[in-house]
Amino acid sequence: MQIVIALLVFAVLVLVHEFGHFIVAKRAGVRVDEFAIGFPPRIVGIKRGETTYSLNLIPLGGYVRMPGENGETTDEQGNADPRTFAAQTAGKRAAILVAGVTMNFIFAWLLYSGFYAVTQQAPNPSIPIISVIEKGSPAAAAGLQPNDRIVAINGQAVHGAEDVSLFIHNAVTSDHTNNASVPLTLTVSRNGQQRDVQVQARKHPPVGQGAVGIGIGVLFTHIAPWQAPAVGIWQIGYDFQLEGQGIHDILTGLIKPADAVTGPVGIVQAAGDASSQGIGALLFFTAFLSWNLAVVNLLPIPGLDGGRLLILGVEVLRRGKRLAPEREALINLAGMVFLLSLIAVITFNDISRIVSGH
Repeated sequence: MQIVIALLVFAVLVLVHEFGHFIVAKRAGVRVDEFAIGFPPRIVGIKRGETTYSLNLIPLGGYVRMPGENGETTDEQGNADPRTFAAQTAGKRAAILVAGVTMNFIFAWLLYSGFYAVTQQAPNPSIPIISVIEKGSPAAAAGLQPNDRIVAINGQAVHGAEDVSLFIHNAVTSDHTNNASVPLTLTVSRNGQQRDVQVQARKHPPVGQGAVGIGIGVLFTHIAPWQAPAVGIWQIGYDFQLEGQGIHDILTGLIKPADAVTGPVGIVQAAGDASSQGIGALLFFTAFLSWNLAVVNLLPIPGLDGGRLLILGVEVLRRGKRLAPEREALINLAGMVFLLSLIAVITFNDISRIVSGH
């Protein structure tokens, strides 16, 4: 069931993304030969007009196939074809390329807005609370409890959820002793009363746990349904902020890349966990995944939308001088090989993590 749910979620996100490319390409007058969910081999295909709509076996993405994607401006007979992708202006080609990620961002915003309109509860990230305490962790030993509000760490006032991991990380990395742990003072508010709690933060915590062994959540406040669209926009911005913090944690060594990056297997597991918490959690997860898919597609890697935009940008800088079609095709092929290899490595890490219980 987890696999079915994950496939449905991913299929919807791919459908939304590729529909963006499809509709803008049609409006620009470009011929679309195929609209596909998944990668070949094909399971079923239905042709309507000049476009074949197909469902393929490998559920790792999808595509809108247009003539001229690798720079060709002629048809099979060598005649000039004004309906190829390459025959369009740079502006039209850019619009087609960014349409997919734009649709994913819009879809994420709609899901977030719908979720908050129904629940009428919005998070307040300026009030971080402890949501999870790992068994056997320093937090558990110190007597911290779920729903404790974190007010300060070592006397530094905490103004947001992102401050918690940053302050703990700074305290641990700035300690140059040979001790296995670093003493921290967490000021928490419990039942309206503040107290200082002494915690021994680990320099080398177990995989999957932080130095203190806590998960951070936030308090929720009541909102009116008409406020939901604004909260949806805020949620995407807040997600980006957390993503930036995650990148910072990877670069500074707080989190290992293998623990922070997940692939198809990890997504299946996460989708199953979200669905077990109800339709609201699944919609929230889908929204989160939607904008993540948009960000990944904007990376300047050949074969992705971002890579194609990069090639287009080079063309503009060269005042319209294009790469040879065969060279552009080779660059995009190399990008796809790299991406598939990366997915294979991430999938191996996901499986290893699940088997080891982390």
